[in-house]
Amino acid sequence: MATKKKLNFEQSMIRLEEIVTLLEQGEAPLEQSLTLFEEGAGLLRSCTVLLDQAEQKVKLLTAGEDDSTVETEFKGGD
Repeated sequence: MATKKKLNFEQSMIRLEEIVTLLEQGEAPLEQSLTLFEEGAGLLRSCTVLLDQAEQKVKLLTAGEDDSTVETEFKGGD
């Protein structure tokens, strides 16, 4: 990508999918592959930060009145 604008989560995921596809094809020269990998690593870090922030917001929104969080995990019976 030529421009270095800040992408939102959805745009970052689309670009990550494009990068993975390009790298899996194995047709890019080494230097381009490294550039793509570096871009993908940066997008992954950015997505991780955004997901962590969203998780914190969800925890705040689901906190009970006694500051305990609401149990949201699925507990399957084994």
